[in-house]
Amino acid sequence: MFHLIFSIPSWYVIARFLFPLAMPLLLKIILSLLVLLASQYLLVSRFTSGSMFSPEMPRAIVILFNWGFSAVLFLALTQFVIDVVALVSLLFRHPFEIVPAVRYVAAAFALILATVGVYQAIRVPPIKDVTIEIDNLPREFEGYQLLQLTDMHITKLFNEKWTRALVQKAMTLDVDLILVTGDVIDGTLQNRRADVEPLRGLHARDGVFAITGNHEYFFEQERWTAHLASLGLEPLLNRHTVIKRDNAELVIAGMPDTSAARRGAVGPDLELALAGAPENAPVILLDHQPRNARQNALKNIDLQLSGHTHGGLIVGFDRLFAKPNAGFVSGLYQVDGMQLYVNNGTALWPGMAVRLGRPSELTRITLKRKP
Repeated sequence: MFHLIFSIPSWYVIARFLFPLAMPLLLKIILSLLVLLASQYLLVSRFTSGSMFSPEMPRAIVILFNWGFSAVLFLALTQFVIDVVALVSLLFRHPFEIVPAVRYVAAAFALILATVGVYQAIRVPPIKDVTIEIDNLPREFEGYQLLQLTDMHITKLFNEKWTRALVQKAMTLDVDLILVTGDVIDGTLQNRRADVEPLRGLHARDGVFAITGNHEYFFEQERWTAHLASLGLEPLLNRHTVIKRDNAELVIAGMPDTSAARRGAVGPDLELALAGAPENAPVILLDHQPRNARQNALKNIDLQLSGHTHGGLIVGFDRLFAKPNAGFVSGLYQVDGMQLYVNNGTALWPGMAVRLGRPSELTRITLKRKP
């Protein structure tokens, strides 16, 4: 059913765009097969590499599939707009003739959008500066900077070369603390060992801490947590650490992804994560998915950092991500006295590598005292 749903745009393109064109039938059939193939990228991944979550095809092929699928999607949307305009004009007795030039312009537009969208998805992300004000922030932490990395999805697409470039860029920021909020990888340790190795270069004065995302539980989570820890990403799974500046304290707490219990692993437990934490210190919570923000806010959390949504990928389409994430998709939210920052993602899942209006981000967060 999942693959059938993904094929719907391709059938629309075949019926409403390709077959009305004046070209030989054989060429129409060939193009139709290519359009269908592009829509079944995830199915091809499953049968060529064993998992649609981790396509083990060459990077160029992964990029080409994402470009093809995006082009088909955008062409289907463009053709739909043309058809709606034609229908409205017919209702108002001013028939709109769809001349071949209109279809060719629509195709060029879709191909350009797909090219831009895939490029924005796979690049090393630009730096995004975010300032967050916290009520009870000690003066010693005024201007404290942390780097949030999330949804790196290190794979054949976001490979060793990409990861190395990301780490080099991150290290130029010279932040106090690095926080990784899940979905570091897609794939087995055997397949990803070389691709994640550059993460060893991540360093900050107060450390590098990480939690799990839902994708870690698709691939040997315990082995991955141990391996990432050996690279310097200290796990914060239902526990916390205390950062000190003189007599001032800042609590960084983390939990496993909310899907962990369904995968036979230890699930999130906020009370356990905060057990023994200093009572008057501000608390920053790492929780991969933003959906439980209102529940977390009841525990007097000052700031929750999440990812998971990839920012909704495309402006307008981001509304599809809102309901399963309790309405939290991208940016800073005020949630019952707690602040929630939902990161667009350092990268994204290679099964849908396209971004338009929801850019990836290398997120430097500066803490300020609320006046």
